[in-house]
Amino acid sequence: MASETFDQETRLPPKPKFEAPAERMAAGGELMALRGVTRHFRTRRHDTLAIDRISLSVNEGEFVCIVGPSGCGKSTLLNIVAGLDHPSGGEALFDGRRIDRPGRERIVVFQEPALYPWLNVRANVELGLKIAGIGRSERKRLADRYISLVNLRRFEKAYIHELSGGMKQRAQLARALAVEPRMLLMDEPFAALDAQTRDVLQQELQEITSRLKTTVIFVTHNVREAVILADRVVVMTPAPGKLKTEIAIPLPRPRGPDSHAVVDLAARVRTELQHDIYAAQSAEDSYAI
Repeated sequence: MASETFDQETRLPPKPKFEAPAERMAAGGELMALRGVTRHFRTRRHDTLAIDRISLSVNEGEFVCIVGPSGCGKSTLLNIVAGLDHPSGGEALFDGRRIDRPGRERIVVFQEPALYPWLNVRANVELGLKIAGIGRSERKRLADRYISLVNLRRFEKAYIHELSGGMKQRAQLARALAVEPRMLLMDEPFAALDAQTRDVLQQELQEITSRLKTTVIFVTHNVREAVILADRVVVMTPAPGKLKTEIAIPLPRPRGPDSHAVVDLAARVRTELQHDIYAAQSAEDSYAI
């Protein structure tokens, strides 16, 4: 299994001609909107303002990356869109309706793969479908499709302890995609992976989201990763988090980490963050470029 894992991780994905970002953004109108969203966390001793009057819209088929210092409220923002948390002020809308609970149209992909160790890959991928009441034959069809899409066909009967870190993230992504959500919410899913595996998964995610026209909000600390993946990069300030600026990424796909255009745009994003890097108090606030 170890040698198979190594081969799976180091194999480079094919590089088809993906559509340009402008074509993706033209696919649909506004899907998600935050309007003056604020979030307070109150305890007996503290009243913490995590995010402050954030307004943001995401179009259907768009890939948006959010970057900012640790503690600026990126994950809080993602949780509000997911329906796992609620704003203290303002409103969060999905397809014109207020977000008040989680829903299968908005699926979260976490940094740590939330997979069940007593189930194999296929059973993990089918679990959400089973909970949703999807019949056995349809579950099989959907699981087949998305296990193949993330290149885990050879490992569909493997258990979680038999998978590498990158393969666990592929399995989590397949499970999220299998319920065919309209939006993926990805909270630093590649942060714990080694650089080589992260590069491969960035390429595969570009291919998958371009093929499926999936709408994605992706939180990351890595500005080059943001430029590789996004149609638009949203930069947040230190806490209380506000939207500092938005930078369009008008580059065709696929994009590689060593592209001069990617490096130049990553430098521009990093410049926007420069003051925040030195102002932040956590050593985690280093932005890879």
